[in-house]
Amino acid sequence: MNYLVTGAGGFIGGAVVTALVKAGHSVVTIDNFSTGFRGQIPGGVEVIEGNCYEELVIKKLSGIKLDAIMHIAGQSSGEVSFDDPVYDLQTNVQSTVMLMKHALSIGCRKFIYASSMSVYGDQKNQPVDEHAFPSPQSFYAIGKLASEKYMRIYNDLGLATTSLRLFNVYGPGQNLQNLRQGMVSIFLRQALAKKHIQVKGSAERYRDHVYIDDVVHAFLAAVDQSESKHRIFNIGTGVKTSVEELIKIICDRLPYNVEVEYEGSTPGDMLGIYANTDLIKNTLNWEARVSLESGIDRMVNWARTQEN
Repeated sequence: MNYLVTGAGGFIGGAVVTALVKAGHSVVTIDNFSTGFRGQIPGGVEVIEGNCYEELVIKKLSGIKLDAIMHIAGQSSGEVSFDDPVYDLQTNVQSTVMLMKHALSIGCRKFIYASSMSVYGDQKNQPVDEHAFPSPQSFYAIGKLASEKYMRIYNDLGLATTSLRLFNVYGPGQNLQNLRQGMVSIFLRQALAKKHIQVKGSAERYRDHVYIDDVVHAFLAAVDQSESKHRIFNIGTGVKTSVEELIKIICDRLPYNVEVEYEGSTPGDMLGIYANTDLIKNTLNWEARVSLESGIDRMVNWARTQEN
């Protein structure tokens, strides 16, 4: 099959593209490399450099046959979205609309979108399922939710659309230099570099951490589905892990003591959320298989090799 996977220079996009290439598929990507890296992209992938929301960049796809689009590129931090809400809107909403418009124009039938658990905001009933009323608390979360609404309309126009609401993705390959995105990677980087973790917020906050390999499998399962109606799926483990518990798991795997300091907060941050994944289990037979302890083991081992 022929795929467009945006953001192949990034953590998730690069992992998805690598899996597709290994399976023998043809892949083209669009990436502006603002946070991603060319070295993340496997050989044989056609690279279009630029922003997915620019008309001239979309025109470079002219003549390329596509069976499916996986839109993973975009500004991906709730905190960063407060710095430049317009850019966040362009990368996460405008880009989605333009890519779906292109998909329809060339007869591409499937569109898979990397959405986020942040669309839920704080929820009283947990684990949260896909029927929960969204309450986004950041510009980033609003943009993700808006894209999903556009997807429903494009689905009515004939494009099979699927939104994957990713919970906290982590694993080898994550950008350890970016201290404003990725709870696991932020804490691990601080522990490795300074033997000190500074936490913005309380120890009682909690998240659902899902390993990168499981996320890749979710994208592959979503594109293989035969349903044509718009679908939304939670991609998580269903396991609630507090910040304090996560830090202990990380620190227990390091051969030295790490100091932990709790101070301040992050704009738009949530107290906590974890996923009900019954829908995707029953619909696509997908479930997370890597435990947090096992995943952190793998990530710590990988990260320590990066330091040497």
